[in-house]
Amino acid sequence: MPVAPSRTSNRQRAGVELQRTRVNGVDLNVALAGEGPAVLLLHGFPHTWQLWTDVLDRLAGRYRVIAPDLRGLGASSRAEDGYDAGTLATDAEALLDALGEDSAAVIGIDAGTPPAFLLAMRRPDLVRQLVVMESLLGTLPGGEEFLTAGPPWWFGFHTEPGLAESVLTGHEEQYIDWFLNAGTLGQGVEPAIRDAFVHAYTGTEALRCAFSYYRALPSSARQIQEAARTGRLTVPTMAIGAHPVGRALEQQLRPMADHLVGHTIEDCGHIIPLHRPDALLGLLEPFLALEGPTADPHPGHV
Repeated sequence: MPVAPSRTSNRQRAGVELQRTRVNGVDLNVALAGEGPAVLLLHGFPHTWQLWTDVLDRLAGRYRVIAPDLRGLGASSRAEDGYDAGTLATDAEALLDALGEDSAAVIGIDAGTPPAFLLAMRRPDLVRQLVVMESLLGTLPGGEEFLTAGPPWWFGFHTEPGLAESVLTGHEEQYIDWFLNAGTLGQGVEPAIRDAFVHAYTGTEALRCAFSYYRALPSSARQIQEAARTGRLTVPTMAIGAHPVGRALEQQLRPMADHLVGHTIEDCGHIIPLHRPDALLGLLEPFLALEGPTADPHPGHV
């Protein structure tokens, strides 16, 4: 049985309610806004639910937007383990159940993409539509061009147990700034959002949780490989790329997806929801409004 969520009066933005919800053995901090069909937003690193700040209001005009801090991140509880994509997918499924939702459009970016994908593979009855952005799905074919020079440098740094947090504690601000600037092609994000991200990733324990996502990548890759080997992605799916991932995620999905549309957003960094929110909404709004299977064999550019 799902545990009833505990509501708080803390409202970080007009129309946004924060509450803590117990799911799958952890307490998730969840931002809620709007009414209507559910849309679940899954952020990545180094973000919190506030990654979605610039798209949340417009989505909330038509949907019930559910934007959790992922396990161990932001104001969610610092779990000892469970940072593999399969457990994170179970977290997302349990969250929808606890909130009384029997279906949702699921949108994931960066570290939020693998659990969004696995949830859609496991529970196509639960996921109305899937949108995934700026990530790779384990070692599935299609990402070779992106990985020509090897994985991004920070993957190895974050993967070594205990190393990154011991080096970075006390220097979190400079480290997070690097990712925020790189992810917006040098433009950065507004100060309030930047400060929230820095706060969320400050301290050895916060860093340990963040880097646990990278340390779980081999397990996540096996889970993704098995899902792709034994099933197909049957829900309407949109893959969105920018810089640096581009079309790599779409190329991974195309052989296994029954209904896939792919887009790249030009002149846009990795942190799409904060760098180019209007372009993102221009893709999300018509896709989410569609009913039934959709497919577009011709990738788009915006």
